[in-house]
Amino acid sequence: MKISIGNDHAGPDYKKAIVEMLEAKGHEVTNYGTDSTESVDYPDFGRPVATDVSEGKADFGIVICGSGNGIAMTVNKYAKVRAALCWTKEVAVLARQHNDANIISIPARFTSIPQAVEMVEAFLNTDFEGGRHQNRVDKISC
Repeated sequence: MKISIGNDHAGPDYKKAIVEMLEAKGHEVTNYGTDSTESVDYPDFGRPVATDVSEGKADFGIVICGSGNGIAMTVNKYAKVRAALCWTKEVAVLARQHNDANIISIPARFTSIPQAVEMVEAFLNTDFEGGRHQNRVDKISC
């Protein structure tokens, strides 16, 4: 699976742990995130992830910032992107099952690294249920 990841200054350690897990499982990861804790602007790191997902260059995306909100707002501006702000494994699973989310947004200041890794694993291993949810998903795009 091809996965793009991007993060701001709140997420370098999260990204590192997530990328290590993904690569150990044989996934191809494109890293757009910063490795520094120096303040940067999250849109600069979310946009390339959204572009990859929107254009089909990545199967899924992962974005990380302090609250997860700003970077989720950024990537959700792109066609074909359905980013979900997730703070538990259960929310990540529902985002895939019911919303066909293709980008997970992680709030680094409100989750632990092990929790973030667990959410990503659950997100990637959960299929969209379709059925009654498909009609709703079809109504998301403007």
